[in-house]
Amino acid sequence: MAQIELKNLHKSFGEQTVLDGIELTVESGETVSVLGRSGTGKSVLLKLLIGLQKPDSGSISIDGHEITGLDTRELNEVRKNIGFLFQEGALYDSMTIEQRHTTQSPEERKKRVRELLASVGLESDFAKLPGEISGGMKKRVGLARALALDPKLIMFDEPTSGLDPISSAEIGELILDLKKKRKITSVVVTHDMHSAKHISDRLVVLDGGRIVAEGTYDDLEKSNHPVVKGFLREQG
Repeated sequence: MAQIELKNLHKSFGEQTVLDGIELTVESGETVSVLGRSGTGKSVLLKLLIGLQKPDSGSISIDGHEITGLDTRELNEVRKNIGFLFQEGALYDSMTIEQRHTTQSPEERKKRVRELLASVGLESDFAKLPGEISGGMKKRVGLARALALDPKLIMFDEPTSGLDPISSAEIGELILDLKKKRKITSVVVTHDMHSAKHISDRLVVLDGGRIVAEGTYDDLEKSNHPVVKGFLREQG
């Protein structure tokens, strides 16, 4: 079953065309990585998927809901099934890890936070502030927060950006673990080919507002498209 379906998606800012007729389907339980050079529309695509921006034309269907015409209340209902891992973690400096979740009673919150942190390997770090943890740990906290409502779908914006190779590999393993244990569908926007190769069922390469290649890593290696060949060569 398709969890995400994009049809003829267009988005421009002034005279700059960012997305030019995107067609993409993501199946339930699938991990799809969206790759491309800076400025190719990867982050704009994520913003459209969660309704932070509206397309100029085209269709975005999530779990069978066409979201492009929804009002804020209706869109928020759809968003309850979507987790989002921000590129920089988006953590408040003055709040401890445990204080990220404040809608429950203290006892319920503590139990739930411990469960979430344990799922990302941080069960002993609940009392720390963002300034006391590493970049990789901040990503894990962000991931724990994204899991708080038990989403069916998670969007990752550059999950390994700024991390050392070991931390990047650990984040990749967490994404794989979510797929295995929770059957979560993932859309990963990244420039990290090594990570994408490891975690993805399918890779999509954007250039000039269009999808220029799509398939497994082996499929991309066989592509004769100059942008794909150049991107793979740059990523080494």
